[in-house]
Amino acid sequence: MELHGIGVGQGVAIGPVILMPEPLPEPVGAQSALSPAEEGERAAASLAAVADELRARGERAGGTAQEVLDAQALMAADPALSDDVTARLQTGITAERAVFEAFAAFRELLVGMGGYMAERATDLDDISQRVIADLGGLPAPGVPAPDHPFVLVARDLAPADTALLDLEKVLALVTSDGGPTSHTAILARDKAIVAIVGASGALALHDGQEVIVDAAAGRVVVDPSADEKDAARSAIADRAGRAEAPVGPGRLADGTGLPLLANLGSAEGAAVAIERGAEGVGLFRTEFLFLDAAMAPTIVEQQEQYTALLAQFPGQKVVVRVLDAGADKPLPFLNDGEEENPALGLRGLRALRAKEDILREQLTALANADAATDAEVWVMAPMVSTVEETRYFVELAHELGLAMAGVMVEVPASALLADRILAVADFVSIGTNDLTQYTLAADRMLGSVAGFQDPWHPAVLKLVGEVGAAGVATGKPVGICGEAAADPALAVVLVGLGATSLSMSSAALGDVRTELAGVTLAQAKELAAVALAADGAPEARAAVAAAARG
Repeated sequence: MELHGIGVGQGVAIGPVILMPEPLPEPVGAQSALSPAEEGERAAASLAAVADELRARGERAGGTAQEVLDAQALMAADPALSDDVTARLQTGITAERAVFEAFAAFRELLVGMGGYMAERATDLDDISQRVIADLGGLPAPGVPAPDHPFVLVARDLAPADTALLDLEKVLALVTSDGGPTSHTAILARDKAIVAIVGASGALALHDGQEVIVDAAAGRVVVDPSADEKDAARSAIADRAGRAEAPVGPGRLADGTGLPLLANLGSAEGAAVAIERGAEGVGLFRTEFLFLDAAMAPTIVEQQEQYTALLAQFPGQKVVVRVLDAGADKPLPFLNDGEEENPALGLRGLRALRAKEDILREQLTALANADAATDAEVWVMAPMVSTVEETRYFVELAHELGLAMAGVMVEVPASALLADRILAVADFVSIGTNDLTQYTLAADRMLGSVAGFQDPWHPAVLKLVGEVGAAGVATGKPVGICGEAAADPALAVVLVGLGATSLSMSSAALGDVRTELAGVTLAQAKELAAVALAADGAPEARAAVAAAARG
């Protein structure tokens, strides 16, 4: 029997299943023997204790995990949630019930907002469980700790669980829920954990059942045969050998250079990226400076953070994406208005144009940091769909002292007009996550349509090819910074479609470097043609695999 989901990374693992324990039961709505004020003191103490514990976990984990857990701690300490709990206690219920109801209401609000905020609903569930456990003097919910290696199977994992997994014991993760951009997927990718998310039927597995988790194929083989286990062990050994291969520049078999860059969310990840052979940064996300802030950081505060990153890449390209926020990642100083469909709303450059002072300050800080270091700064705008938007951003960036200004291709409109956009922009970078979402009309945060969120789809690849052809015609760079670049087989196809650089999570660099070294540019173009000729994503993936073998 096999289960199928969305693979994170390229790893393979074999081991026995351990199921995540079921969550704590819903607290009953009985009247409390204590006064509302006394129950309020209990609730406040537990909320504070959980916030402190999440921060402490973040400090121990570091990196991307710390950013995620700090955001969770802020949720636990949110004054609006505390006020809601206090109001509910006035009816005479217990602190446990008030906390449950307040978090459930907040969860419903986030789910209704869709997009990024809906994906954070799982985080709220985890915080609620932790607070209720603290109130009852119970152990906090978390990952089991058997004395042997295992494959962890769960409905979904909270950041606090994923961040501190014992990688000596947890061989792989399998979740029934979640998509490619859920926190489980993000942190699994960051820690190079073998993982499959959105695997329907995973919760029907039982403790001790042996499985093979093949992230590259997006499948879980249940009760594998001896031959299947031998093949999996061979794949594990082969991947381990590739990981030990010497680090060097990205290059095809015919000597064609293909820079391999890292996607980073903060300066802390730079050291690992450099160690794994990143030739620069293809996507530096600047949201970490703005999210959960009551007001925009100053030019000086931003410059300090940008300089810390740029100083680690002397002489190398660092592509910085300006603030990508809006209705699905609302910021009180940018755009906190409600929208029925945030994915199609005032986000990215659209939101920044409405508050141009924030954009000007960010570009000024980047120009100052560029002048203070030896890195080569390229800056790009997200969510661009017209030539006019491109011209606006490029001219503003040049005016403020940045030499290389481009845009992200994330919507079909910009892909179809790539020749005209590249006549204005210095470069483009394709964000395959959003491009797939908008091409196939499938919310990339929604597990129920996760099967559509596949960049192997020929419609998506055809748009990538349009952009690649425009890059060739104009002589300008076309980068890929979505997670599609982390799939070694797909990376070859993307190069064949005209990509001139690939950017990915640091953990994927070795696999992609090895895969590219085995093909010439002509072969990559042939494989791209094979993928384009397929009718769907699974067919494209299978056809390319067959062509590469034979």
